Order: sequence, then structure tokens, then C-alpha cells
Amino acid sequence: MNLKEILSPDCTRVRVAESSKKRVLEYISQLLAPKLAGVSKSDIFDSLLQRERLGSTGIGLGIAIPHGRLENAGQPVAALITLEQPINFDSIDNQPVDLVFALLVPKDNPEIHLKTLSAVAERLNNKECCRNLRHAKDDADLHQLMTQDPAQCN
Repeated sequence: MNLKEILSPDCTRVRVAESSKKRVLEYISQLLAPKLAGVSKSDIFDSLLQRERLGSTGIGLGIAIPHGRLENAGQPVAALITLEQPINFDSIDNQPVDLVFALLVPKDNPEIHLKTLSAVAERLNNKECCRNLRHAKDDADLHQLMTQDPAQCN
């Protein structure tokens, strides 16, 4: 999965100043809503929140990958943010989160959902890549780092 196809520069933000999981999910919903015609911010927020109720998407090491499926989504879209201050995300390792990659996919395409989640998790499993993302100097730098060839992370 080529992340450039789903992660646009305008959905990439560094040092976001939100203080809770709920506020982060609301912020992400606001970023992604313009990318999905016929889908509201509240539809996105509800989808992300519904998934969080099944279990935290905080995967550990300061990383969360909130995701959801939407009935009216025509294509997958993503957002990537770093947080100014780490927040509690109920992660599996109980560590606060400062790196959040959110993904929304069409409800009728579970295959793309799993493939994309796998590609993102693989990228974020690279410690050097995560270090680079956390030290991105601006939104454009963050986008470029996330969408570059994974071999360039090292």
C-alpha cells in the first residue's frame, strides 16, 4: 500500500495541542471530514469512538492507530499527527501516546482496511522511522517522512 494515496499533506500535523483521547479523535475527525464527500465530522468521530470501545488502538511505544469503517466513504483516507504532550490512550503497554495515525476505509472493503493497517503498523514498528516522525520540523516534513520509502527511515 502506497501511503501517498491515502495520506495527504493537509491531513498531517505536528505538535498538536490536545489533552485527551476524545479530543484527539475529534481533531482527527475535523481533519478528515473534507476528504470524504457525504461524511460528516460526527460520522467519522462516531466510527473512531465505536472502534475504541472494542479495545484501545494504542499499540504501544507511544503509538496509536485509531481506525474505522464508514458506510459512505468512497476511498480510504488517513491522518497523521504528533502531539505536543503525550496523552493517555489506554495503550496495551500503559504508556502515553504522542504519535497517532488514523485510518478510515469504506465499510464494504475489509481487505483494503487490513492491508493498510498492516502497512502502517509495519512502518511504525521501525524505531528509527518513529524517531524521525517525532522530530519532524513541520507538517510537510512529517508527511514526507511518513510517505517515503520505508528503506529510507534508517
